[in-house]
Amino acid sequence: MDDTIFDHSLTCRASLRGLRSHTPTLQRRSLTDVWREYLRLLDSVHPTVLAGQISVTRARQERFRRLASFCGESISALEAQRLSVRYRALYRAQRRAVPGARGLLERLHNRAVIAIVTNSQSDEQEEKLAFLGFRDLVDHLVVSEDVGVSKPDPRIFQIALDRAGTTAEEAVMLGNSWETDILGARSAGVRAVWFNRFHEPNPEPGVVAEIDTLEDPARVERALAASPTHPSP
Repeated sequence: MDDTIFDHSLTCRASLRGLRSHTPTLQRRSLTDVWREYLRLLDSVHPTVLAGQISVTRARQERFRRLASFCGESISALEAQRLSVRYRALYRAQRRAVPGARGLLERLHNRAVIAIVTNSQSDEQEEKLAFLGFRDLVDHLVVSEDVGVSKPDPRIFQIALDRAGTTAEEAVMLGNSWETDILGARSAGVRAVWFNRFHEPNPEPGVVAEIDTLEDPARVERALAASPTHPSP
């Protein structure tokens, strides 16, 4: 979901830019540093939510408390909550799809079973699909909150395979995260295609097929359809 069809990273960056412009604490670090740290905190705090150790609201508050600490200032829980609420409002106002996502889903719809495997809260991800207008283009939505395991655990991929009525050998995973999507899918025996939108270094060049845009759906389809030993150029 996030950063494969839903443009999470750039929506997040734009929202933090707006928040930072009115928050001196966040101005102590560059926008890029604040953005990258926030994304890191999202990944690090999520397991505690999944385990039921803290609520979603508390997790959002904790992220901003830690983000302020990263910027060199200790803030109160009330201030962290205020920043969290303001950020959420900015984020929701600027949400958008990854360019090319709709065209790709429409191209594949009714030709393949499409399942989304995502680490997040169910209500939030369902609402994103509805907001994007993609719900009718997706056959299955497998969310970590619902199934009790998160990517890269191979069990969440197996759940998706079971719901899709297919096998690992017949499936392919398109994902943006090397650690959770690519390594997770491969641990479940599923071939993976890396959506390397931000041109990160490839840990295994030539081993995993790689694309950097969805705006050429025919090229993406070739990458998805290629055999494991003959990745699409």
